[in-house]
Amino acid sequence: MRNRVVITGLGVVAPNAVGVPSFLEAIQNGRSGITFHQELADMKFSCQVGGIPPVTEAHKHQYFSDLQLHQLNSSGIVYGVIAGMEAWQNAGLPVATDEPDWDSGIVFGTGILGIDKLREAIYKVDQGQVRRLGSTAVVQTMTSGVSAYLSGMLGCGNQITANSSACATGTEALWLAYDRIVHGNAKRMLAGSCNDHGPYIWGGFDAMRVLPYQFNNTPEKASRPLSATASGFVPASGAGALVLESLDSALKRGQLFTQKYWAAMSIQVASGVVVL
Repeated sequence: MRNRVVITGLGVVAPNAVGVPSFLEAIQNGRSGITFHQELADMKFSCQVGGIPPVTEAHKHQYFSDLQLHQLNSSGIVYGVIAGMEAWQNAGLPVATDEPDWDSGIVFGTGILGIDKLREAIYKVDQGQVRRLGSTAVVQTMTSGVSAYLSGMLGCGNQITANSSACATGTEALWLAYDRIVHGNAKRMLAGSCNDHGPYIWGGFDAMRVLPYQFNNTPEKASRPLSATASGFVPASGAGALVLESLDSALKRGQLFTQKYWAAMSIQVASGVVVL
């Protein structure tokens, strides 16, 4: 028997807002998160616009200690943790303490992660400063770094994994999580994806000439999907996360569709999944 799967939690870190309430307000008011970046102009990029989430120190300190932030320069991990934790809390789920939550797992993917940390590592290794890399160099550059951080913070004991499929990473993560629940291998899964930002990631796309260069003075007009005047995709970063859960589990917890702002979002039933 296939389990019915529903969505009970949502988290987002986007260029135009951080957190679901702020993000909903931003999209309802058509607020763009694409801005001009002088750094890209100084480095002679053709496309000098991009999207970087307005994550503050207050946002970071909700989930990371000063010591962790001192060593952490992978923006993708920061975004993924913030979005993942918001989704978990949004679903009304507790954080496991003494015993792992064997019914809950994580599939959190990324396209590119830890490039700035990898660049730092290359320089320090070449300079003979291997010991100055710190203890987080590996977790910040491996694809499963976000899943590792989140599993440690949430105490999930079911499958903990990551995926990477370029632009389809987030969609694939959702499908992998859905598949695990529908076949009874988990009661709930945190699924999502994230990505770093910066010139060392965006440079390759700029060299490929797949980024729009005509909107450096009007960045809010650069993103034009399906438009006859579209000339490429706008580079950006961020994270999104959903908690997928079996319908039986969600009903027992009484957490199905309780958040008031969900009423503003369209609900569609497709393939046994309630999509918000």
